[in-house]
Amino acid sequence: MTISLTTEVTYLKGVGPQRAAKLQERGLRTVEDLLLYLPFRYEDRVHFTPIAEIVPGSLCTVKAEVLDGNLVRFRRGGQQVYHLTVKDGSGKLHCRFFHGGYLEGRLRPGQRMVLYGKADADPNRPGRTEMVNPEFEMLGENDADSSEVGRIVPIYEAIGNISSRMVRRAIFQAVTNLETQIPDPLPPALRERYHFPSRREALLAIHFPAATDNVETLNSFRSPAHQRLIFEEFFYYQIAVALRRRTASRQTGIAFSIRQDRIRQALKRILPFKPTGAQKRVLGEIAEDLERAAPMNRLLVGDVGSGKTIVAFEAATIVIENGYQTALMAPTEILASQHALSARRILQPAGYRIDLLISDLKFAEKKAVIERIRTGEAQLVVGTHALLEGDVEFARLGLVIVDEQHRFGVLQRKRLMEKGQQPDVLVMTATPIPRTLSMTIYGELDQSVIDEMPPGRQAIETRVTSEENLARVWLFVREQVARGRQAYVVYPVIEESKLELKAAIAEYERLSKVEFPELTVGLLHGRLKSKEKEEVIEKFRQGKTAVLVSTTVIEVGVDVPNASVMVIEHAARFGLSQLHQLRGRVGRGADRSFCFLVAPRKMGNTARERLETLVRTNNGAEIAEVDLRLRGPGDFFGTRQHGELGLHVANPLRDFQFLEMARREAFALVDHGPDGEDLQRLIKSLGSEWQRRYQLATVG
Repeated sequence: MTISLTTEVTYLKGVGPQRAAKLQERGLRTVEDLLLYLPFRYEDRVHFTPIAEIVPGSLCTVKAEVLDGNLVRFRRGGQQVYHLTVKDGSGKLHCRFFHGGYLEGRLRPGQRMVLYGKADADPNRPGRTEMVNPEFEMLGENDADSSEVGRIVPIYEAIGNISSRMVRRAIFQAVTNLETQIPDPLPPALRERYHFPSRREALLAIHFPAATDNVETLNSFRSPAHQRLIFEEFFYYQIAVALRRRTASRQTGIAFSIRQDRIRQALKRILPFKPTGAQKRVLGEIAEDLERAAPMNRLLVGDVGSGKTIVAFEAATIVIENGYQTALMAPTEILASQHALSARRILQPAGYRIDLLISDLKFAEKKAVIERIRTGEAQLVVGTHALLEGDVEFARLGLVIVDEQHRFGVLQRKRLMEKGQQPDVLVMTATPIPRTLSMTIYGELDQSVIDEMPPGRQAIETRVTSEENLARVWLFVREQVARGRQAYVVYPVIEESKLELKAAIAEYERLSKVEFPELTVGLLHGRLKSKEKEEVIEKFRQGKTAVLVSTTVIEVGVDVPNASVMVIEHAARFGLSQLHQLRGRVGRGADRSFCFLVAPRKMGNTARERLETLVRTNNGAEIAEVDLRLRGPGDFFGTRQHGELGLHVANPLRDFQFLEMARREAFALVDHGPDGEDLQRLIKSLGSEWQRRYQLATVG
């Protein structure tokens, strides 16, 4: 049976309806989808290491036979360790599997298997070598399956109860019977220029490489097959970016007047302090965009406390002075409320009308705000997703500001833009974006960076401490409060749970009664009503509350310059960027500030590196690069951005050189390449599914 890329996986031998349904849950519906489910690792099963020749400390692959195995249960903690002994012609190897209860009864003497892992000297038995938690696969009778032995073998991530071996066999069926000619969307000139294999050759080589291929090259995703598929994904995604930029540049937007003396005076009136050089430069870039007739599409990146908001308010002032409205959308009610308070403090004295639109408003109040938006009386409207509702109509929307864009989808931003006639767009983020990601996630936006902190800001002194030292931390907090300062104490959950984490509500009660009975302690969490949250924050801002116990709702938007201490319990459970954002709630005044990261003495290497990074640096860009390396592009923002980008093979961090190369080629093709019909033909050749995957369906 000849198989095409569009053949559904159900028709592959050994898959069947149940496994097909499980594959479809992962987005693997067709043979093409399956062939782009790449191995995450390769094992050399041409050259197995004899057990007698294993060198302690080395990674090795062993083909052996099960000798015996038994499960040992420990009363304390319910720990289960499975002890396995295997043999080959040269000797015996001991293996330990922690949490190995699932292996009881599964492994029987005489079964043949391949084990892969690090071999070390057994600390309890001198002279014995062991593997701890090795990866393993059982072999078929007589090692008959040519997809598993005598070759470099691809190892896939299991999909539910579909093991790596099952995935490999399904893919083996597909590539063995794949039709000779399959479409190759990459232009021939590009394939020749970079010496890329054809798409068919790449797919075959990536799943079943030749026995002579270099395993290290394969595992680093640098084989010619990998390079071709990585480039292809970046290339088509960047075509989408280039087309969006070209489309935006050809649209007619609003050309705002910025050179009138009236507008210069208005900007001077609202500035509460002398702007930094970086703020002046960025405002100049934004002003140039506002002055042009083409709509602005700009990303404003600034570290915590760098002064992005005042720059955004200056842009809003220019727009308002031209007779248009500005909408500022924030992801949480707390952040929206804080922006509204700041706007009223800075812009209202100059005579501008500021309105807040959030879901928590009473019906009559919400109705009145929507009416002021419709008539144009509301000049700056700050809100959450409530701004996107159908009954919200702007009289003359000229500028859309989106804060913390990564928490919104692209379509949400588009829906807000559609409430005006080609308004200018300013996207803000306090999460420093490594260049490796900004070229993908924000590839169609021009970028401005505020890389200078306001004068007087001091670096925050960060320390890692343990539960045993908390008494000294609470003493330090009392000393700081006695000097007129304030403190935050952050917990990961609101109420006690099975996770055995300290909870904000319970710790608020304890801290109020035991640690700080003489102080005013406040409590802030996401379940409070919007008005209650505002009241808690306002009391803290006014200094009426000395210590604020909170969850991560204070991560963005809370600005209290007098707060000088941040205590984060269970710090090892937080992401690096999140910890940096939380720490950024202090150090906003002229006083020396401190951040205590409370964590176990023993923790994993990744958690330890996160905390050590925060101790070492306050530089947001450096922290973002480390965070990206530790978490990968998929989880950098706490969302599956990697998959949302349509990138299944490419990784912006690992493959940055190919991203730059693909971007250069894509932009050259769109800006100076074939005419529109040729470009449309190229896009259509991908088919509707791949147009969607590369985000070309919306720009073609």
